[in-house]
Amino acid sequence: MTRGRSHRTRIPQFSDRLALGRQGLAVSPFSVGLVGAPETISAAFDAGINFFFLTADMHWPWYEASRRGLQQLLARGNGIRDQIVVAAVCYPTQPEFCYGPFQELLDAVPGLDRLDVLIAGGVYAGEFAARLPVYQRHRRTRFLGARAIGATFHDRPEARKAVTDDLVDVAFVRYNPGHAGAREDLFPYLTAKNSTLLFGFKSTFGYVPPQQMNELGLPGDVYWHPEITDHYRFALSRPELDGLLIGPATPKEVAALADALKKGPLDEEEQTYLMQVALVANGQALVEPEKQEVRAS
Repeated sequence: MTRGRSHRTRIPQFSDRLALGRQGLAVSPFSVGLVGAPETISAAFDAGINFFFLTADMHWPWYEASRRGLQQLLARGNGIRDQIVVAAVCYPTQPEFCYGPFQELLDAVPGLDRLDVLIAGGVYAGEFAARLPVYQRHRRTRFLGARAIGATFHDRPEARKAVTDDLVDVAFVRYNPGHAGAREDLFPYLTAKNSTLLFGFKSTFGYVPPQQMNELGLPGDVYWHPEITDHYRFALSRPELDGLLIGPATPKEVAALADALKKGPLDEEEQTYLMQVALVANGQALVEPEKQEVRAS
């Protein structure tokens, strides 16, 4: 972990490994969730990623390609199941509904055999306290093979408490140029002493393509037009984030991200620029062409 530093000098790579929990799991800093084609799962594995994320209920149809891809990867044999870590997320807040969906997912993917990480999905303040004991029991009893637990948070103060108190083994929070509040109300509170891994998600949400940049008054001959992969670099430039949940549609996108990571982190000026572009795209700021700068509207 690099928390406590003011900046990151190296971006995590696919082949890096992080300790997740206290029961021997080691995961890549990238977890592949929703994909557009089944073969993307194998491409990610071959590129060095060993962490995969599936839903047990909500968005089930959208994850069909991910389930099929994981099944295809496991069908290779050669001990692949022991080389990967599979996380499953369940969204119901009622404690009694935090069992069945996981079993149904396990039954739906031949060769999966177990679920390594069980995730409480869409956590908000006020309801997590009722769900958390169920997941802690899952980890203690190794329910369906689970060795770690986590949560996806839609409430950053609740995420901060979960990370600083080490309530879960991995926490997922939204962080991108247009949704960067974690810089103020989460990141400053984290230290290297916290054992909970922190992963970002929705990293490319709000990406502004070149044509829209031109329409916003940010022509490419004057202003930098970031590529979509620069949004991943934006998120990982923060040392507080240990990794990212990503959704590459195709093997080509996996390769493009691998190449982009070699460029390293964005500097502070580049990060600020991406946040300013997001403000313009959201109608919260204006471009002043004569000054070549952005100001709040």
